[in-house]
Amino acid sequence: MNHYHLPPPAKAIERIPVFIISGFLGSGKTTLLNRLLSHAPKSAVIINEFGTTPIDQQLLREHQVPLSTLVGGCLCCQVIGSLTPLLKNLRMAWESGDKSFERVIIETSGVANPEPVLDILLRERWIAKRYSLQGVITTVSAVMDEDHFDCFPEAQAACAWADTVVMTQTDLATTQQIKRISARLDQLAPAATRLTAVQGMLDPDVLLNYPQKLRRLRDTERPDLPDHGFSSITLQLEQSLPWERLQKALEYLLARYPKQLVRLKGMVYTPEQSQPLLVQGTAGRLYPTTRLPVRSSDDGIGRLVIITRGEVKDLAEDMMMQLRS
Repeated sequence: MNHYHLPPPAKAIERIPVFIISGFLGSGKTTLLNRLLSHAPKSAVIINEFGTTPIDQQLLREHQVPLSTLVGGCLCCQVIGSLTPLLKNLRMAWESGDKSFERVIIETSGVANPEPVLDILLRERWIAKRYSLQGVITTVSAVMDEDHFDCFPEAQAACAWADTVVMTQTDLATTQQIKRISARLDQLAPAATRLTAVQGMLDPDVLLNYPQKLRRLRDTERPDLPDHGFSSITLQLEQSLPWERLQKALEYLLARYPKQLVRLKGMVYTPEQSQPLLVQGTAGRLYPTTRLPVRSSDDGIGRLVIITRGEVKDLAEDMMMQLRS
């Protein structure tokens, strides 16, 4: 009598949960990420910054998490090819015993369309077998210029692909501003869960434990995306400067280029304190500054990243002239 032995069933591959945080420039993505990491520290983080100088990672300096940065372009075009090998390296490290993380959080740049990232997570077979997309979280500032929705397709796309929309900076907005932005979100993301956060404060469990949604991507291959039309300028400040002088120069830039300057952010040093100062601005507004913890790797050189719509001639020279005056 012949004996036939059935092979044991294939062991199911454990998939690592992935969350995407998206949203237009200055909408509070990194502030929200900080909040999530305080609640869920066992997370690997991938940060994509449009500029060539990474600033957002400085906001995460209080967290000891595996952190990777993709700079010099955004994840929907220039640096999308770097995401797959990065995810493969993270997975292989995890399978080799690196259990410092149990989820991956990807923060896209403020000018990225999240769809190409979804393409990789859902369509690339090796990735799709080993990672489980949990959801797209999109931040939208309540003080955002409504024209941005019409001028920048990226702002619309971030909302259209959202599973959850988090409205931020409501403490800085008027009731009418909140109503107008809410009405636009009703059009752009009617099926998305809607939450509100002030300084990133909300219940993280609501974001990290909601059920997955079925989504449909294009049936065709992803086409080449057109150039966004954004430019990035990095300024280095070799010496510390009084905050009053820096503040005056930054407010001058925001007022002089209200339509062209869509985002500024940086870490600078002042004589008043040894702690570096985080500065941010957008939509003609300079936000309140915050001090960051000192790190042994700090080199004392201030760095400002300015993102503009198109190239703005003489902007850097304008800034340096203001600082010298």
